Amino acid sequence: MTDAAAPPSEDINTLAKGGRTNLLGFAIRLVARLPFLFIAGRAYGPDIVGRYAIAVLVIEFAALVATLGLKRGLAQALSKTDRPHAHVVWDAMAVALIASLLVSGVLIAFPQALFPNSPVMGLERFLPLVVVATALSDVSLAALAYRHNIGASVTARAIIEPWTISIAAWIFSYFSARDGLVLAYVASMSAAVIASLVPFVREYGLPHGWRPRLADIWSLARRNAPLAGADTIEWATRNVDRFILALLFAPGVVGIYYMAQQVSSVPQKLKSSFDPILGPVVTKALAENDRKAVAKQVYQVGFWILSAQAALAVMFSIPSEGVMGLLGKDFVAGWMALCVLLAAEVLASSGAVCETALVYIARHTNLAISVGVLLFQIALTFVLLFVARSADWPLPMLVATPAIALATALTCGSAIKAVLLRRLLGAPVVSIRPSFFAAIGIACLVGSAFMSLPHSYEWAELSLGMPAILVTYLFVIIKFGFGPEDRALFRKMPRAGEAELPVEEARG
Repeated sequence: MTDAAAPPSEDINTLAKGGRTNLLGFAIRLVARLPFLFIAGRAYGPDIVGRYAIAVLVIEFAALVATLGLKRGLAQALSKTDRPHAHVVWDAMAVALIASLLVSGVLIAFPQALFPNSPVMGLERFLPLVVVATALSDVSLAALAYRHNIGASVTARAIIEPWTISIAAWIFSYFSARDGLVLAYVASMSAAVIASLVPFVREYGLPHGWRPRLADIWSLARRNAPLAGADTIEWATRNVDRFILALLFAPGVVGIYYMAQQVSSVPQKLKSSFDPILGPVVTKALAENDRKAVAKQVYQVGFWILSAQAALAVMFSIPSEGVMGLLGKDFVAGWMALCVLLAAEVLASSGAVCETALVYIARHTNLAISVGVLLFQIALTFVLLFVARSADWPLPMLVATPAIALATALTCGSAIKAVLLRRLLGAPVVSIRPSFFAAIGIACLVGSAFMSLPHSYEWAELSLGMPAILVTYLFVIIKFGFGPEDRALFRKMPRAGEAELPVEEARG
């Protein structure tokens, strides 16, 4: 822990500034995402949601492959080049465009990969073209993040994309109960890529005097292979359970699990919210060979994310049946899966933040660990699902089975990566404090009090209980667990030429 009298360092202030912007975007995304889940559950039902979930699963995987690791690798490429940055980022955009066209072409030729449990109808064959929009949006936002323009990511991913899919899903539900969700997804990704490219062109300009260097582009893609592998493995770890479930069970089961995943992915987005700003800060420190600074950055951001994810986990898991019930009575069976998935996010958070540094200083080792974790998860998921099916487990336990395998694998991987990064940097990278457990315990007591209310007060479990759980947790953790650098997340950076207030005065 940093000395209590020491003001936050420049890199911590930079992380805090980006974190504040992204936390705002996270809150906006949460507000926008919940209407989509409500509309999807109520207007379309588990079977259609399950069909949509598998199609989006394949599209997202294809887009991830098409970015070739540039979401993380672009910052490193820009920090080491002598060429104009505009030329480098347009090289990256060219790579993403070519790769996404190739990947989408393969999927257009084999559209059944998107709809394995239902026939391909109409223009659904051309749905993979969305891969192009997703890949270009990812790379352009990564380029903007290098210049600390996080607002563009917030606008595109936290406002434009979720609100578009929510509104479009509601409108299309009146015209096509079968295709409405897929059409809404196309509309949202089209809007997101426009919202990404406009600020990208403003920031870097059109590629005047730029000539694509095919050798450099190929070299960039080859160097980013471990980064692309790390991104792909991380994504697969979070989604392979859904694919396995689709192989063994009906779309309705997949739909219930998908909705639990979507609610539980809210805490996961907290970690990804820091990626655009943490990556450039880490690469800058590594370029200066300051490994202690990297450890300090990972240590600080890891505690912020762990604290926030635990808050959301407690808030959503205690009234989990009520939360899933909001999406429709058919989705209540996913309450147990929701609880396990929320716990998995908390257990995995330290390793996920550590990976942000490992992909730059031990990329091959990190990739090997991730592959091992993924293989372990796949094997455990199949074993547990076969046991669940043969033992005829009730639906809530059946739906939770993949989540149990995920939580077990993520916990093992998180511990291994945290130990590895500590050894490489020679400094602590994970912060666990007694106040963290105290905040969880006290918040659980408050939540249990609301859950014990008579049935006639069931409305209070969500409307009053969830805010009370969150406020209690935040009060305890901030009051007793946050030091000066932790509180930098809630303070504005001093303007140029202004002296920073002493810590004790700032507290006042």
